[in-house]
Amino acid sequence: MSIQTELQSTIEAMVQKGKGILAADESNPTIAKRFKPIGVESTEESRRAWRNLLLATPGLGKHISGVILFEETLAQKADDGSPLPQLAQKNGIVPGIKVDKGTIPLVNSEGDLITQGLDGLAERLKVYKEQGARFAKWREVYPVSKHNPKPLAVEANAEVLARYAAICQSVGIVPIVEPEVLIDGDHTIERCYDVIEKVQQAVYRALQRYRVTLEHTILKPSMVTPGKESGAKAGPHEVAEWTVRVLRRSVPAAVPSINFLSGGQTDEEATANLNAMNLMYPGQPWELSFSYGRALQHAALHAWQGKRDNLAAAQAVLLKRARLNGEARYGRYTAEMEA
Repeated sequence: MSIQTELQSTIEAMVQKGKGILAADESNPTIAKRFKPIGVESTEESRRAWRNLLLATPGLGKHISGVILFEETLAQKADDGSPLPQLAQKNGIVPGIKVDKGTIPLVNSEGDLITQGLDGLAERLKVYKEQGARFAKWREVYPVSKHNPKPLAVEANAEVLARYAAICQSVGIVPIVEPEVLIDGDHTIERCYDVIEKVQQAVYRALQRYRVTLEHTILKPSMVTPGKESGAKAGPHEVAEWTVRVLRRSVPAAVPSINFLSGGQTDEEATANLNAMNLMYPGQPWELSFSYGRALQHAALHAWQGKRDNLAAAQAVLLKRARLNGEARYGRYTAEMEA
C-alpha cells in the first residue's frame, strides 16, 4: 500500500458523519490532577484501568471515530490481555498518539511558549505505528495578553507544526495539527478572534511551505470565546458566529475536518457551541466536529471513582456524552437531552 493510500484510508476512517475524536492523551501529571478530586492515586495500573474502561465502552464507536492516546497507553494491555490500541480497533475506533514533548518558554519572546519533541520524531513514529497508531497529534500553545502572542511566536510555532506534520505524512501517519489559543486571560472575544486568525493563517502558510497534503490532515483549534477572567460570557450563537467567520478566513477548503478542543469549557458548553455551528452554518467545506478530552471524560470519571463496581455506570455516562456530541455534529442537540 502506498503512503498516500494509507493516509487516505486513515482519514476516511477518522472523518465520519456524526462522529468525533476522544482525547485520552493526558500526560501523567495531568491525569494525576484529574484523578485527585475522585480520590484515586495515579499509578500505572489506575491509568491502565481508566483507559481500558474508556476504550471498552460498548457502542462508543457509533459516536467516536478516533482516540488520541498517551505513549504509555500504546504498550499497555486491556483486561482481556490484548493491547489497548487493539481494543480501540475492535470498537471501530482508530488509535492515535500524542507525540509532542510539552512546552518551554520561547527565547526572545517573553510570555510566549514553544513545543519540544521534533528530534527523533520520525523514528518514534515508526515504533508507534508498529504498536497500532495510525495518526498523531501535536499541540502548540498560545497564551493571550496585550502583547502575546508576539509575531516571533506566531511564526515559530507555525514552523514547528508544519515540520511535525510533514514528518508524520512521510511515514504514513495522519497529523492532527493543534494550535491552541488559551482561554485563560481577561481578553475580549474580539481579541481572541484576532489572535486565532493570525495564528491559523501562519499555520497554513507554513504547512503549504512544507508541502503538507492538507487533505490528509485534521485541524484541532480553539473556539473563539472571551477570556475566562474577562467577566464576559458568550452564548452558543455568538461563539458559532465568530468561530465560523475566523475559519472561513484562515482554513483552506482542502482540510477535511475541524475537530475543536474544549479548552476549559464545561461539558454542556462545548456541546452547545459545536451544535450552534452545525445548526447555523450547514454545508461548510470541512466537517465541524469535536476532539474533546475533559469535556467527554469528566462526568464518567466522577461516576467511576476508581471502583470496579462503577464500571458500567461510568461507561453509560461516557456513551451519553459522546452521543450528545454526535447529535451536535448534525445541529440536533438540545439542552433537554441532558436530562
